[in-house]
Amino acid sequence: MTTVLRAHAEDQFADELEILAKGDDRPRPPGWRLSPWAVTTYVMGDGETITPKYIGPRRIVEVAVATLATDRALLLLGVPGTAKTWLSEHLAAAISGDSTLLVQGTAGTAEEAVRYGWNYARLLAEGPSREAITPSPVMRAMAEGRIARVEELTRMPSDVQDALITVLSEKTLPIPELNQEVQAARGFNVIATANDRDRGVNELSSALRRRFNTVVLPVPATAEEEVDIVSRRVGQLGRSLELPETLTGLAEIRRVVTVFRELRAGVTEDGRTKVKSPSGTLSTAEAISVLTGGIALAAHFGDGVLRPSDVAAGIVGAVVQDPVSDSVVWREYLETVVREREDWRDFYRACRDAG
Repeated sequence: MTTVLRAHAEDQFADELEILAKGDDRPRPPGWRLSPWAVTTYVMGDGETITPKYIGPRRIVEVAVATLATDRALLLLGVPGTAKTWLSEHLAAAISGDSTLLVQGTAGTAEEAVRYGWNYARLLAEGPSREAITPSPVMRAMAEGRIARVEELTRMPSDVQDALITVLSEKTLPIPELNQEVQAARGFNVIATANDRDRGVNELSSALRRRFNTVVLPVPATAEEEVDIVSRRVGQLGRSLELPETLTGLAEIRRVVTVFRELRAGVTEDGRTKVKSPSGTLSTAEAISVLTGGIALAAHFGDGVLRPSDVAAGIVGAVVQDPVSDSVVWREYLETVVREREDWRDFYRACRDAG
């Protein structure tokens, strides 16, 4: 595992899952490794041995876990960077012990990714049989009683989305070529994620949406909460990437988070100055990326201390997605907000140089 760039959740946090399983005497739904209470504790942390994986309202996680304990599928909906994928992975790891049964939705996702394909060499040699079928992650999850994950559901073509309807409503997957079907074992369910700010997506049909319970993941409510999220994830990524030790002051993290929050909201933190918002999302995930890149710069090309010059280029790249309109938005924000803050002078100069 030392050569793996990013371990699956069930491997990375195996010790925590084992601790919870040993002390978990609450009722468990059929096929679950942990009780709903223990799953929620794993995700939210207990302040001692179990680290928090998701920072946000506990009730949201409780509703999501309760949904999966029924026969209803779960749809995690939200803007980019609200930890939809992260949460779905950890829920699957805690419930099934396996977060790898994943369908990645794209414009090119074929129906076989949801249903099944064929091993054409065996099909031609032996004819249609169960052995010649190449099962999809959904088919495997049904047969094994596990959680299947479908990422970016709305990016999949509508006909591929609708292949889930029978799976979710009847809990069966027909194989008409063999006049057979796969029936879902106890413990099977589906967690899907969707981005509600994407352009050019394929909207879910009402028939499919009715088969999901939707949980909307909010952006962090306060700056302190977002700073906490960013600090934790930057630290985790730094350790997993084995970046050299860098003095990561909270001042720079707070500064990046403040810039992103103000541009997202269209107003400064004190509410006194309105600013224009760029075309990008400026999500928490992008803030984490900017700071991780800054740490790499400081470690390999600087003096080991994270400075404004290390994060400036990343911020400009995140804000200016449209070279024309976003450049105007960024320059106005820089001159009317950043320049006026006495303790941001070094940051202002670094951003001017980077731009």
